[in-house]
Parts: sequence; C-alpha cells; structure tokens
Amino acid sequence: MLAATAILTALGLAFGLGLGWASRRLRVMTDPVVDRIDALLPQTQCGQCGLPGCRPYAEAIASEEADINQCPPGGEAGIRALADLLGREAKPLNPENGAEKPKTVVVIDEQNCIGCTLCIQACPVDAIVGAPKLMHTVIASECTGCDLCLPPCPVDCIDVVEVTQGIGKWVSPRPASPPFLAVTQ
Repeated sequence: MLAATAILTALGLAFGLGLGWASRRLRVMTDPVVDRIDALLPQTQCGQCGLPGCRPYAEAIASEEADINQCPPGGEAGIRALADLLGREAKPLNPENGAEKPKTVVVIDEQNCIGCTLCIQACPVDAIVGAPKLMHTVIASECTGCDLCLPPCPVDCIDVVEVTQGIGKWVSPRPASPPFLAVTQ
C-alpha cells in the first residue's frame, strides 16, 4: 500500500512538473493581424458573415478566405476600417449577408414568456437570463441585436427595438485616471 502511494505521488509530481514546464515553454502565439481585425469587428457573434462568430471571420479575412464586406452589423464604417487596416479597397456591403441596419436590442414580453429557455440557448453572448418555466428577460447592455433568439421562440414573445441614444440617454465617457505623479521636495 505504501509503495502504491509513493508511485502515484511520484507520477503526480512528474506530470505536474512536465505540465508546468510545457506551460512556460510552449506558448500559443496568436496572429497580431487577426487580433487587430477582430478588434474592428462589432463582436455581435451573429453569424451573418457566414462564420460562427467574429473571431473566425477575422481569421478568414486574414487568410483571405473571406472578404471584408460580409459584416452587416459593422456596416460601411466597419468595411472602411478593415480596408484601411489591410490596405485594401473598400467595397459595398455584400447583400447576400444582409443589410446594414440601426443598432437594435431584443425585448422579451414577460407576460407571454413560457420559460422554455430556447432563447437562452440561442443567445451567443448570454444576454438573456431566466430559469426554466419562469419568465426570461434581456440584459440590454449585453444584447448585441443579432436576433438569433427570435426563430427558436415558440410563442413569439421577443420583439426587436431600435436603440435610440438621445440627449437624455447620452453619458459622458469616464476620463482616464491620471498617471502617477511623483512629488519631489
């Protein structure tokens, strides 16, 4: 029994040391171009570009497997930013991927929600909260307006509303904290 414990301890120690060494030596390097492209995309994870999210679309753009004009949520401004970054010519939005539209969020009619959780499962950014057989609600600040929760809803209790940012809803961005100032005497 003591020998088995010693052997298992030695194996655990050896595997732990091996994993520790590998984590320090074998780093996964990401392509900085992909990171910069991904930073320009709207992060809606809607799939309108034909890929499952913004990061795969960024990788496809970087490898020239996808064109820069396939993102309706990014719109014309996003296409221009990608063209500037990559030194390509800006193109109009590909109509096969959809049309540019104003920013929207979804709202659940909580009176009619049956709590089926299908919308929660469909939301790529976890903006819908609720429990089975209880009403659900949308965290508007997290909702990207991708509309992927609409088709699975069996009672059509989800509505799309346009985000309006009037003067009453505008919030000044928080200023960056000043750098540390050294006081000399």
